[in-house]
Amino acid sequence: MTTPSSSAHHGAAHRATAPARDGDMSLVNIAARQRMLSQRLVLQTVLAAGGSTKHLEAARSALQLFRDSQQRLQSTPEHLDSAAAQTIRAVYTGPQGVGPMIDAFVQQADRTLELAERRSPRTEEALSTLVDSTDPVLEALNKATSAFDQITRARSDSMMRELSAIVASIQTVAREAKVVSFNAQVMAARAGQHGREFAVVANVLSGITHEIDGLSLQAVSLAGRSRAAA
Repeated sequence: MTTPSSSAHHGAAHRATAPARDGDMSLVNIAARQRMLSQRLVLQTVLAAGGSTKHLEAARSALQLFRDSQQRLQSTPEHLDSAAAQTIRAVYTGPQGVGPMIDAFVQQADRTLELAERRSPRTEEALSTLVDSTDPVLEALNKATSAFDQITRARSDSMMRELSAIVASIQTVAREAKVVSFNAQVMAARAGQHGREFAVVANVLSGITHEIDGLSLQAVSLAGRSRAAA
């Protein structure tokens, strides 16, 4: 009999081991996860072929997750710029594309699980074919992961260049504002009593330029850390 405490423990364990949703992951992480999923799928299928209902269900779950993730990865070109989209299409559907290899792996896994579920005598042969495809499909998934990593790095570099340009523009404006502030303070001093209100405005402008300097330095530091972590 299942006790409330054991049910709670099982639920916590399930949450701890449940895979992250695709929406919570970057494309390069999803592509990298496909390699792990392919290995999990093969292992669970091997165990399912031995008659384990539990591992049959686990293999089905891994296969569905693999399919869903792969569909998202292959639909990525719809959301990329033309150069990046061309890179991903070439990886999957070009002359040396990995798409057919990955599709064949999925179909073989599905076929093997169907045979295992029916306890067919052809299960062992199908399983052997699936296991033999492990290394080739890993190479295919590695190639796809490299392509997504290349695109991610290119995007990051582009964003860093844009950020650097924005910071440079801000610093230019800040320098010009300092000159205006200094001139305004000089003119206010010359105006004496009549320039007091003008002096207040000049001082406020001077304070703003100092804040801009601080923010631009923070942006430069952030850009440097992001580039180093890439």
